[in-house]
Amino acid sequence: QTVLQGIILLPLRVICIVFILLLAWLSASIATCCQPGRGFLPLKGWRRRMIQTTLSSLTRLAYFVMGFQVKVKGKVASLPEAPIFVAAPNSSFFDAIICALTGMPSIVSRAENLSTPVFGTILGSLQPVAVSRQDPDSRKNTVAEITRRALSRGQWPQVI
Repeated sequence: QTVLQGIILLPLRVICIVFILLLAWLSASIATCCQPGRGFLPLKGWRRRMIQTTLSSLTRLAYFVMGFQVKVKGKVASLPEAPIFVAAPNSSFFDAIICALTGMPSIVSRAENLSTPVFGTILGSLQPVAVSRQDPDSRKNTVAEITRRALSRGQWPQVI
């Protein structure tokens, strides 16, 4: 009986996740379309609210469809309380749960990830701090960018 359930549930889950992923891509594309100062200026107004609400909800829904139920104990630190949010070990796809629960903050990511189809658009909408592995000054530039965003007095979202 469990094999039969797996044969039925797996394709349904895959179809749902693909649909959720396409909705996330569409939302990210709309929010970043014709964005002034793309990547250099923070998203504001409806663009930022759209990313926060839509992508956060879709990410939670995707994890629910995969069978994960996440409960938060305590209170998530707000932007004024913690402009930099540290999550560790930051090495798996579970990191997206933290992003969804904290309102889709900016993340630190490899620059190459931005050119990935579909995921690159979604990632770009989070306004990541891009780290280039080819640039010898990348570590210094990354620290400077994180510091600049942290000291922006709420203009940029939290950096995770």
